[in-house]
Amino acid sequence: MSVFDDRQDAFEKKFAHDAELQFKVQARRNKLLGLWAAGLLGKSGAEADKYAADVVKSDFEEAGDEDVFRKVFGDLGPVADEPTIRGKMDTLMAEARAQVMSEPD
Repeated sequence: MSVFDDRQDAFEKKFAHDAELQFKVQARRNKLLGLWAAGLLGKSGAEADKYAADVVKSDFEEAGDEDVFRKVFGDLGPVADEPTIRGKMDTLMAEARAQVMSEPD
C-alpha cells in the first residue's frame, strides 16, 4: 500500500468513527430529552423509559432535529413552550456528548 492509500484509509476510518460518535450522541440526547419530557408528563419507571425510546425512534422520520422537536412539543402541549424545549435540547446535547465521550471504547 502506498502512503496515499494509507492516508486515505485512515481518513475513511476517522470519518466513520466520527459519524458513529455523532449518532450515539444524538441518540443519547434524544433519550435524555424523552426522560425529561416523561417527567413533565408525570411518567416514571418503565412508562418513562418507553416514552424515551419513542422519542429516540422519532428521530428516524427525517434528517435533523425537527422530527424530535415536533414529537416532544406535540406531546407536552402547554406544559413547555418552544424556547424551553429547544433550550433543553441544546443543554442535553452537551450533556450527551460528555457522557458518550467519557465511555470506554
